[in-house]
Amino acid sequence: MDFKKLTPHLIAFGLFVAISFAYCLPVLEGKKIDMHDMNMYAGMAHESVAFRDSTGIDPLWTNSMFGGMPTYQISAASKSDFMSTLFSVLRSVFPEPVYILVLALFSFYILLLALKVNQQLSVVGAIGFAFASYLFIILNAGHITKAMAIATGPLLVAGVINLFHQQFIKGAFLTLLGAWLQLYCNHYQMTYYLGLILVVIGIAYFVAAILSKRLVPYLKAVGVIVLAGGLSLLPTYLQLFSTLDYAKFTTRGASELTEKKVSDGLDIDYAFAWSYGVGETFTLLIPDFYGGASQGEVSKSSATYKALQSNGAGAQASSFIKQVPLYWGDQSITGGPTYIGAINIFLFVLALLVLRGALKWGVLASVVLVMMLSWGKNFESFNNFMFYNFPAYSKFRAVSMILSFTSLLIPLLGFVGLSQLIATKDKSNLINQLLKAAGFTAGFCLLCAIGSDMFSYTGAVDEQLKSYPQWLLDAIREDRQSALQSDAFRSFALITLAAAAIWFYLKGRLNQLYMVVAIGGLMTLDLWTVGKRYLNNDNFVSSSKLKSQFSPSQADATILQDQTLGYRVMNTSVSTFNDASTSYFHRSIGGYHGTKLKRYQEVIEYQIAKNNMNVLNMLNTKYFIMPDEQSGGPVARINPGALGAAWLVNSYQLVANADSEMSALSTFNPKQTAIIDQRFKVQLGSFSSSFEVDSTASINLQQYAPNELKYDFNATMPQLAVFSEIYYEEGWNAYIDGKAAPYFRCNYILRGMALPAGKHQIIFKFEPANYYKAEKIAYAGSIAVSVILLVLGGLLLRKTSEK
Repeated sequence: MDFKKLTPHLIAFGLFVAISFAYCLPVLEGKKIDMHDMNMYAGMAHESVAFRDSTGIDPLWTNSMFGGMPTYQISAASKSDFMSTLFSVLRSVFPEPVYILVLALFSFYILLLALKVNQQLSVVGAIGFAFASYLFIILNAGHITKAMAIATGPLLVAGVINLFHQQFIKGAFLTLLGAWLQLYCNHYQMTYYLGLILVVIGIAYFVAAILSKRLVPYLKAVGVIVLAGGLSLLPTYLQLFSTLDYAKFTTRGASELTEKKVSDGLDIDYAFAWSYGVGETFTLLIPDFYGGASQGEVSKSSATYKALQSNGAGAQASSFIKQVPLYWGDQSITGGPTYIGAINIFLFVLALLVLRGALKWGVLASVVLVMMLSWGKNFESFNNFMFYNFPAYSKFRAVSMILSFTSLLIPLLGFVGLSQLIATKDKSNLINQLLKAAGFTAGFCLLCAIGSDMFSYTGAVDEQLKSYPQWLLDAIREDRQSALQSDAFRSFALITLAAAAIWFYLKGRLNQLYMVVAIGGLMTLDLWTVGKRYLNNDNFVSSSKLKSQFSPSQADATILQDQTLGYRVMNTSVSTFNDASTSYFHRSIGGYHGTKLKRYQEVIEYQIAKNNMNVLNMLNTKYFIMPDEQSGGPVARINPGALGAAWLVNSYQLVANADSEMSALSTFNPKQTAIIDQRFKVQLGSFSSSFEVDSTASINLQQYAPNELKYDFNATMPQLAVFSEIYYEEGWNAYIDGKAAPYFRCNYILRGMALPAGKHQIIFKFEPANYYKAEKIAYAGSIAVSVILLVLGGLLLRKTSEK
């Protein structure tokens, strides 16, 4: 291969690295983004990471969150997927989030090159993709796996489209690599959405194949796509297997409660809680069409500040204007709009006028589908059908996130269209298309700017502002209008300038390079400045400041003095079930995770939310952390009713199903009675519903580890024990004196066990045998797929060098 051909691509890569560091300049000082979800990760993963560091064993279970749950989606650290090594190298070279921006830029660059777009346009198009606002918003929030899935998505799209274009070696290589990367990223919702988009594009190519009578090549392409997709499952098999195995027990799985059986996944209200507004979709073109983020800063020249000053707010005005509720859309809260750039939208419309063929119709149909799906509850007739009928669709929530894929689809078609415009020899007919595209997009922006009075600037969020005086509400709505008007003029100006550059090029008054540089400069200015609204230097903090967030409070320090094993803590000074900071120090009743166990979530909803102390006692909630009005900080309160790590009951109640089991929790005494589903009757052996109790019997937790619990038991007659540990049948094994022994679920979420008379040691071990088998398959799959990629890569390099 002629390595001189690599020089332009190395220069492009260097540019991508430079621009990524420039955007994230504070990382050069060792600073990091203060990411909410990554802070939560530090809390939820602390127990597992500390145990792994001290023992070299990955526990695969943590008791630090929601009473106990597998770590498959938290901190499991298998090396069976070789892609983890690649990302370890990337993270060691490029700090977070620089490596994600570099990935996004280079992935889209490869996509455009693979579609025969020239290098200059491919560089600009990469910026048009990677610097769309959504990526910065989710990076600021700490949604790293989602950001990775978006960043690597173009590679898979490139592979599939190349296969439809009968570029089989290149297409197979990119499809296999892209599919492997997507699955490795471990954000199956984004991968699922990308799969839907590829199906739509595939249908467009199918129609084209039928019309052109070229069905056989199309079917070959589909065959390679299916084969590559199947092969990509091998190195990621462990991750896929553990996720699918775990999912059926989580909030993504079916419930046994009658009123929850409408869906075999999430509740529809929960799934559609974050639905993009239909009108809100115009934020793709005008960023602050609906006010931006839920809380935004306005200047001292704003209507809000002037109104506050006029009404005697004084010094409070300066602090209030830093968090003004400017957003007036349909979502309850948002970090910012999905803005993909006014110039991107303009080029997309231009491409629709310039291009012909399957790619155009496939991308257009995908954009329409993406928009409709993002509307969720705001387009019920379509989305309710999808939720209840489309395979696996009900497993996902926050449907608004699918709109982020417009940042891939719209620049893709836009830059392919611009490339076609440049390649067209007779440019006389293109002036008309250019004027139509500019007139439509810039004209709409101008209409919104000069006709901004047509909107109400009120929304569902205003229900939370009822306590505000009318004069303040009026001022806030005036600032909402100003934000829309300002951004509408801004988008109008950007489109006009971009269209002018192309017009001068078509007229022969501007050469191609200068036109591309002009488009690139305008697009970078556009996306960079909007992105800085949501991720800027102020979002980066020192590592020491991040670590200080996990300094124990006085309440934590008080509780940590208790060396008793197995107790739990409920922290009401934070959002108990949406905060994992407590998990850093304690075995928490609460936590923060999107895939908690369904039965535990149901106990939260039906019992803990109603302050059922019997349920909190059976979970061994020994301490409550509560806000203290006098000190202003949290304070620890002991709960004398906590039942301990394990206890012996004197009776049990058999129930018919989940409904009756949940109902029984409302009135039972957990210290005396165990509630047991009748399906576990056989594990009770000869125990009658009321049996003789040994008043001298004892059971105590003697050793604790996340994946192994050891109890000492002593009784003169058989006893029935309840353990304050979460029941999870896929991996936990029980042993009495080293011999396997049966146990059962009781009290809806706990473990119970019939114990023989005598002195015994009882051990619970988390030993998910299928997990370890899947790990071996994934390791072998990583080797096999790596070899295939090397072979395909070699063939591709050879073919390229022959040209």
